[in-house]
Amino acid sequence: MKRIIDGENSVMGRLAAVVAKNALKGDEIVILNCDKVNITGNRKRILEDFREKRKKIGSGQKGPKYSRLSERIVKRAIRGMIPNHRRGRGKEAFGRIKCFSGIPKEFEGKKMEKFEGKEKRKYIKVKEVSEQ
Repeated sequence: MKRIIDGENSVMGRLAAVVAKNALKGDEIVILNCDKVNITGNRKRILEDFREKRKKIGSGQKGPKYSRLSERIVKRAIRGMIPNHRRGRGKEAFGRIKCFSGIPKEFEGKKMEKFEGKEKRKYIKVKEVSEQ
């Protein structure tokens, strides 16, 4: 079953948990508007954490590598919730997940599921984090 999810105004951790669970069950999942996903918490601390992770890169050949692309930031959060993402069942589940910033032409006009978070929370958009 193919599920199309609109990530706008959804909380990244909750979205990642639901997507990981459904991918392990065998669903193909497409997440749109990854740049508009919310990361909850103190804005200053979130930005400091991401800057710190980006500073700790090794040589160009070795890792760890932290991407600045918003869809890859969301996909990395999902990867952390999939057991054994490098082999077996986890690798297959991770391959069934696709993330996009914005809405590609092939998904325009199709029915999308929404995950809404609570309105009054401290948050920052993934796009703002990726631009730092």
